[in-house]
Amino acid sequence: MLEDLIVYQKTYDFILWIYPAVNKFPKSQRFVLGQRIENKTLDLVQSIVIANSEREKTAALKKASVELDELRMLVRLSKDLCFLSVRQYGLAAERMNEIGRLLTAWKNRFLHAI
Repeated sequence: MLEDLIVYQKTYDFILWIYPAVNKFPKSQRFVLGQRIENKTLDLVQSIVIANSEREKTAALKKASVELDELRMLVRLSKDLCFLSVRQYGLAAERMNEIGRLLTAWKNRFLHAI
């Protein structure tokens, strides 16, 4: 079941955390950079759902990993532009790193099972 998948739970929790932070971006960026961050988090969780449902998980997990890297860049840019505080960035980076470790472990577990 999807709710039992820890990487899904952590990613969903990240979405719940990042949305209110993005809503505090300056109005001019809320619909540019903020929207890209929101979309990328949704793309990431969608790739996790797809990987969970597919027999061959490698492509979906690789896509999720790339989406996470893109999300990291967008969040870092938000910090550098002072839309996120250093504290918020630290929390986001910690959560994204945890998601990355979970994705890597899942991918390795799948590859070794083959």
